[in-house]
Amino acid sequence: MKEKPAAKRIHTATSRTAEWTCMSRAASSFEVDPHYRSGDFIAAQLIPSPILVLLRTRIGRIVFRRWLAAKGVYEYVIARTRYIDAAFQKALEDRFEQIVLFGAGFDTRTIRFQSALQSTQVFELDVPITQAAKIDRYRQRGLTVPPNLKFVAIDFDKESIEEKLRQFGFREKERSLFIFEGVLMYLLPASVDSTFRMLGNLAGQGSRVVFDYVRASVLRGSGTVYGEAGVTRAVNKVNEQWQFGLEPDHVESFLSSYGFRMNDHRNAGGLEQLYFTDSTGMIVSHINGTHGIVTAERS
Repeated sequence: MKEKPAAKRIHTATSRTAEWTCMSRAASSFEVDPHYRSGDFIAAQLIPSPILVLLRTRIGRIVFRRWLAAKGVYEYVIARTRYIDAAFQKALEDRFEQIVLFGAGFDTRTIRFQSALQSTQVFELDVPITQAAKIDRYRQRGLTVPPNLKFVAIDFDKESIEEKLRQFGFREKERSLFIFEGVLMYLLPASVDSTFRMLGNLAGQGSRVVFDYVRASVLRGSGTVYGEAGVTRAVNKVNEQWQFGLEPDHVESFLSSYGFRMNDHRNAGGLEQLYFTDSTGMIVSHINGTHGIVTAERS
């Protein structure tokens, strides 16, 4: 099968979506309104200085949110960051032995929460060029990487995830948290299937997985959810097209087919209730409706 252009590009340049996500988190760290603060205080150190100068200003953040992003995407990234932060922290509180981040991009959780890591081993998997850029930025900013973080550079098209994880010391059947943040939608359906089958082999009892997904209807171009047209244009423009989607009503059966029990499932409305609702119960901002986010446990 001929390789898609997007798959080729990530081997020659850092992921544009990973860069944009990092900029969004950096912008959110300067927000005054608590609804808009994601808590990622490291992201601002990983972006170019001219962009940082812009995002430090209120008007710069407004321009970024309204003109450089599709409707509700900035809000979605903030909500997703906070949601997965909570899952990461919960795994640490529950003394999980391992945490694995797939397509980690410029994720900073291991540094932000390193005081709570204790003996938990963290593995960050990503393509070599994006991971090398991240490590280089850590080094330039003098950010200390905890000893229980292992960077696993991998060519997802050619190398076995299982073999790579074992090579770096991953232990099968221990309680592990698997994080797929902004990842599954870029995989072919067959790759998603093989990845979740792999989780079934690796995950110990009580292991968890947290991931976000794109609605299958969005891939069909239904145009039925808030912000859909703008975000699909943006994804196609950077040549990192979505290839996998799920219908919200099918998520539970999808998980059960791989031995996982759904614990929590949030669409845009559910995330708004969690993160963008004021003290009177009013929604203060809308989240792009193309995605859902899920937490599940190995049954």
